[in-house]
Amino acid sequence: MRALDVIQAAHDADLTLAVDGDALVLEADGPPPTALLDLLAEHKSAVLSMLRPDAAGWTVEDWRTFFDERAGIAEFNAELGRDEAEVRAFECCVVEWLNRHPQHSLPGRCAWCGKPDRKEHVVVPFGVEGNGHTWLHPECWEAWHGARIAEATAALEAMGLRGLLKSPDDFGKNGGA
Repeated sequence: MRALDVIQAAHDADLTLAVDGDALVLEADGPPPTALLDLLAEHKSAVLSMLRPDAAGWTVEDWRTFFDERAGIAEFNAELGRDEAEVRAFECCVVEWLNRHPQHSLPGRCAWCGKPDRKEHVVVPFGVEGNGHTWLHPECWEAWHGARIAEATAALEAMGLRGLLKSPDDFGKNGGA
């Protein structure tokens, strides 16, 4: 069983988990099932690492809340079916993950192919001024961006967020989030 499955089992049992230093804090209205306590003890270090904030300052719970909020908005405000709402919510999570995990590089060398700036292959900045840039050849952007989306998708799926992107590069073009 993975730590994520243990966390989900705790939520299913209405058990709230929190981190206090190296301690796992449990809150419940009644005594939790012994089998669940055994799982939490067995997977404590992995559960703690999932509950601690990542480099961007978000925990697995923050990502799940973000996903659930976006799915709810899409389902109720946009009147989408739950499956389509979850696809849209996952797309929003991918965009948010990319924003919170930017990839910066130094000017003059493409972050994707590693080749330097040349007359016929100019390296240009992608990104926003306040957040930094990734320097790429324009022809390298598509492959780099696809790899970044795959990285975000893998990270989010490892946190238990599931979703299938219809097209990894259609954000904002064909009804994407």
